[in-house]
Amino acid sequence: MKKLLLIIGILLINGCSPDNEPAGTGMDPVDNTPPAGGGEPQSNFVPCEDGMAGSYPCSGYDLLGQIFLSTFNATSANDIWGWTDSTTGSEYVLLGLDNGTAFVDITDTENLIYLGKLPTETSPSLWRDIKVYQDHAFIGSEANGHGMQVFDLTRLRDVSNPPVEFTADAVYNGFGNSHNIVINEASGYAYAVGTSRSDQFNGGVHFIDIRDPQNPLLAGGYGDSGYTHDAQVVTYNGPDPDYAGREIFIGANENQVVLVDVTDKSNPVAISTLTYSNLRYTHQGWFTEDQRYFLLGDELDELNLGFRSRTLVFDFEDLDAPVLHTTYLGPTSAIDHNGYVKGTEFFLANYTAGLRVVDISNITNQELIEAGFFDTYPSSNTAQFDGLWSVYPYFDSGKIVLSDINSGLFIIRKQP
Repeated sequence: MKKLLLIIGILLINGCSPDNEPAGTGMDPVDNTPPAGGGEPQSNFVPCEDGMAGSYPCSGYDLLGQIFLSTFNATSANDIWGWTDSTTGSEYVLLGLDNGTAFVDITDTENLIYLGKLPTETSPSLWRDIKVYQDHAFIGSEANGHGMQVFDLTRLRDVSNPPVEFTADAVYNGFGNSHNIVINEASGYAYAVGTSRSDQFNGGVHFIDIRDPQNPLLAGGYGDSGYTHDAQVVTYNGPDPDYAGREIFIGANENQVVLVDVTDKSNPVAISTLTYSNLRYTHQGWFTEDQRYFLLGDELDELNLGFRSRTLVFDFEDLDAPVLHTTYLGPTSAIDHNGYVKGTEFFLANYTAGLRVVDISNITNQELIEAGFFDTYPSSNTAQFDGLWSVYPYFDSGKIVLSDINSGLFIIRKQP
């Protein structure tokens, strides 16, 4: 018991609670102020030249526009996701804020349109998460009693006199707080993770049928491996023939990674677990597109052990026996947060070091090379919980959108 209390105390001292992500946004005062000399930017293009895009350090990525937190009437930003309207081709940002979710039309980056905000369902929270399925946004939060908001994104097509205050089209109350919402678009299921540790699934994962988006239904859950902080769920088409076509859950469970076959929602089956040396807080990971390698971040190793930004690469050729393939260390001491793969690039939100883009085209030969970056927090690259929370790199236009805790929304694009 003393050991457990000591561990919890260490986590709290270092800005991390057992139920939540490190609460680092309180380390420094949140600065919502635009850079000196400018006022609210007009979404004008700022090229990356000689290592800078205006006041932001960069390499290979131009600034297309930004919107500061003051415009959203918010104190901090968190998660970010995107939606492309298949009917109109318009592109929208879904930006998590402490007090709700903002919707921004970024189709024309010289005319960014803040359409409005869906307020938090209950109270404000530093943690909010958003995913999209069938033209609907699904939003969870660490706020007590929040549940999962469902919002019909097609309503963004015809907004008069923006910004407006939106209401949810539905609210799922099968859980209260959650840390993250994961969606497998191929199956039509959402997976709520990081719920209360005392709930029916021990803070593990709730399986929610969202094939009828505005009528979510509980389909089961899994909690045998304890609390899940974050996860990815895929319909598997990787190299292990034993699981071809199965729905596989890969959970970041604080002190281990768990692989579970969740094809049968009434009977999830554990496949394997893995750990690694110098483990401090297993946070988030993402598959390569061939589902051979899994890139994992530990959120407290830089802070507690002094590593440079560390990404662990696991070989998942055999899902029953995954092994560590290699370890990538970035050029700064900043803490890694959320990372996503698109093609042969890994887009890593690296808190105070901003977005780091890593070339993984030769990952088989254990070669990962930083190919570019855009630093939204130019004042330092130290190991603290400020700066870039997340990145969404999946717009077909090539726009990449970033959510900075202290500043707000950035839109960037790779240089030709």
